[in-house]
Amino acid sequence: MENLWNENDCKDSDTLSCCAYGSRLLGSDRSLVLHGGGNTSVKADWQDVTGEVVAALYVKGSGWDLASIEVPGFTPLPISRMQELLRLDKLSDEDMMAELSTARLRPDAPQPSVETLLHAFLPYRAVQHSHADVILSLTNVEEGEETVREVYGDSVVVVPYVMPGFDLAQLVQEAWSDQAHSGTTGMVLLHHGLFTFAETTREAYSRHSDLISQAEGFLAQLPEKNRSEKELSGKAEVTLTALASLRKKISDVAGSPMILSRQTNSEIQSFVNRSDIDDLSNRGPLTPDHIIRTKRTPLVGRDVDQYAQEYTDYFERNNQRSENDLTMLDPAPRVILDQEFGLITIGATGKDADIASDIYKQTIPVLERLEDQRSGYVALGEEDLFDLEYWDLEQAKLRLAGPRKEFAGQVALVTGAASGIGHACASELLKRGASVIGIDINPETETIFSGPEWLGNVVDVSDEDAQIAAIRRGVERFGGVDMLVAGAGVFPSTELISELSIESWEKAMDINVTSVARLFHHLAPLFALAPAGGKVVVIASRNALAPGKGAAAYSTSKSALTQLSRVAALEWAEHGVRVNVVHPDNVFDTGLWTEEVLTERAAKYNMTVDEYKARNLLKMEVSAQHVASAVVELCSNRFGATTGAQIPIDGGNERTI
Repeated sequence: MENLWNENDCKDSDTLSCCAYGSRLLGSDRSLVLHGGGNTSVKADWQDVTGEVVAALYVKGSGWDLASIEVPGFTPLPISRMQELLRLDKLSDEDMMAELSTARLRPDAPQPSVETLLHAFLPYRAVQHSHADVILSLTNVEEGEETVREVYGDSVVVVPYVMPGFDLAQLVQEAWSDQAHSGTTGMVLLHHGLFTFAETTREAYSRHSDLISQAEGFLAQLPEKNRSEKELSGKAEVTLTALASLRKKISDVAGSPMILSRQTNSEIQSFVNRSDIDDLSNRGPLTPDHIIRTKRTPLVGRDVDQYAQEYTDYFERNNQRSENDLTMLDPAPRVILDQEFGLITIGATGKDADIASDIYKQTIPVLERLEDQRSGYVALGEEDLFDLEYWDLEQAKLRLAGPRKEFAGQVALVTGAASGIGHACASELLKRGASVIGIDINPETETIFSGPEWLGNVVDVSDEDAQIAAIRRGVERFGGVDMLVAGAGVFPSTELISELSIESWEKAMDINVTSVARLFHHLAPLFALAPAGGKVVVIASRNALAPGKGAAAYSTSKSALTQLSRVAALEWAEHGVRVNVVHPDNVFDTGLWTEEVLTERAAKYNMTVDEYKARNLLKMEVSAQHVASAVVELCSNRFGATTGAQIPIDGGNERTI
């Protein structure tokens, strides 16, 4: 492990700022900490409004990630109160968290870590804790404690696995009194991770680096066992309907639409093709913290129903262990290992699927190292894992994200997504929880939005091969397509029929109609597999109903597009797919309407630009957001009984009415 501490980054900072800096160094290494795992603390003075100084523990707060934590992410607590709690013989998890919450010196501080009392006990100012892969590579075998002793001698305290909280803090106190001495530099919690401590965060971080490096050195010198491997081919080009069908099964078992994300590379393919993959992968997670993201075991293969039954059996075997009345979590897998698909991870959102992916991609090399270089991987027993999976304090981490958004788990494809109406529709869908595949010719499409729910593709919609490639990329990223917003289009230059350019006519037809027909053709099988039913909204135009002079190509193409959509509504209804059309008019905050065009059109009607923009029955300016709100609402359950509709969004037009 490289020691990344840079004295210049922290030399003028206070104690707490240095703790935040050291925490970010720890959290930036995925082999040490993943997605909210690990915690850090520092003991420093707190001054209240009266000027009184209180000896305080600043500990990482729940909901903060070590990779990005700042000073507000640390919760200040009076050390004297923590010591009083540590002297108790017994303390329930609920009472412990209530006491910690009450003791906060800053009422707006986040809820403190469940391992706060352990941090408070350790007799050092600075503490760092990670779930380092290499430490788990030492501990997750039958001879885990003996291995830790072989690597570190008596320089670390070794603690058996106990769930985090008051019981762990008590066990650490006992182990500390038996094992700690002046040369103690760290503490290894079996099946859990590493603690280091010192008088400064810099030294605690340096000790972390040193102990990790020692473990890496030990593991590097171990010989590898011989094992037979299957002959591997390149990445399998799986059918998109196979992925979408698997996603539908998983969503049905989960009880709501889920995102399914496929990844594969040589390491993943080697792992999923191991002859012992069933046995090895089903022993349990590297550390119990992972269980809320990956479940206890992955699904090997594609028998979702069998996995769900086995999960139900697991719940029923262990349900009586809790004093509380537990409700079973959904029995759908969160990780799938398949010889053809590779690694598939599942979540209510793309972000959740990514977290499961990050965890399992870190898991694979550790499992292989333990199985191929050591005595064999050993996970915690089923009962311990169940206790953590259904531990209310662990479930609280998931509840911090709040309730599912309206379109969470659903995937929308939006054409023309980089500007105008398409951009507004993509933005609204993202806001309401959808994962969005964006298509646009704009070279900035890939980055027009950010985050795990956005997948931008630079595509000319008239290029069928490029469209197909974008669909494949989207389905492998999210698992299917549930919604389509067909927003890409062109408005050719105004030409009377007598002067009509056939090239302009053909371009309008190709982009405005034929490209959508191609999309319909390729997406139809995916819509039929949409877990919550397929939804299509086509952006046509007022010109489809009320054409104008000089707009033959545009008006005809939009009329043809409307007719295509009506046929799709007829054909796809039997699969539960809804197809509706909106007819915007004079949406002035789009690329079609430049200041020059607006000025020219307003002058033609002897109006000011503002008067021209409000040239409708409601005397209002219609915006792209007006269109987007209607489009996305048509995709909602509130319009679950509507298909084949045509809705004008134009402020009211006498010709249309």
